[in-house]
Amino acid sequence: MASPSSAPMRALLVVSSVLATIFFTVAAAGNFYQDVDITWGDGRGKILNNGQLLTLSLDKASGSGFQSKNEYLFGKIDMQLKLVPGNSAGTVTAYYLSSQGPTHDEIDFEFLGNLSGDPYTLHTNVFSQGKGNREQQFKLWFDPTQDFHTYSILWNPQHIIFSVDGRPIRDFKNNEAKGVPFPKNQPMRIYSSLWNADDWATRGGLVKTDWSKAPFVASYRNFNAEACVWSSGTSSCGSNSASPWYNQELDATGRKWLRWAQKNYMIYNYCTDVKRFPQGLPTECRAA
Repeated sequence: MASPSSAPMRALLVVSSVLATIFFTVAAAGNFYQDVDITWGDGRGKILNNGQLLTLSLDKASGSGFQSKNEYLFGKIDMQLKLVPGNSAGTVTAYYLSSQGPTHDEIDFEFLGNLSGDPYTLHTNVFSQGKGNREQQFKLWFDPTQDFHTYSILWNPQHIIFSVDGRPIRDFKNNEAKGVPFPKNQPMRIYSSLWNADDWATRGGLVKTDWSKAPFVASYRNFNAEACVWSSGTSSCGSNSASPWYNQELDATGRKWLRWAQKNYMIYNYCTDVKRFPQGLPTECRAA
């Protein structure tokens, strides 16, 4: 596939505010002892290398997962992942932000496993006020099992931008003016889990998990959160943030990378699925 530019990749996001002196949290990159709690899996989740590495594993008895110690209300979240290698069919590695309750907000990366040699499916979704059904799916332009790659969520009051290795693949915009709820009032934690979903994950559930390949292991490093921490009903950024990410949006180069990713690697877009929405596409799909 052709790259949109042969020159070195420039900054993808425009900084539309100057850096002010505010209090926001920058999580120590890769220090998982400080940043997360392993919440389930009976020892299948492990923090290693003095907090620099985290692994989740899945076998026939159980998967595993972790969550961030902090809750956030807006931020730029980066994590490097190396996904389950080999035959990962039936497995899902989920990495996402979520609030709690029946009207929860959620911002999802999910990596759907596949047979050896076939590409992973990267599944994205956005929930607002308990409503999701906003899926976009991609194949990746590299093998995500061979090395670590950076998966980022930039979440501010106007945009949710999903990026892979700094290249934006999706921009979910605030369309509240058109009646579309946008996640902006509920603080969210970061979650990740590795679990068995062979009833749907690979070819709609046709390919089942091969337990002879277990344990399946996904690895994490270099977690970083430049974010507004939410504590006792108060944001560490106050009512306004002037940190650079708070007002970021895609510039011309970022939009070019976005078009490149969506043209060459997108395999499903709810905004073009007219069979699924016979009464008309969702409002945000028709918004200018």
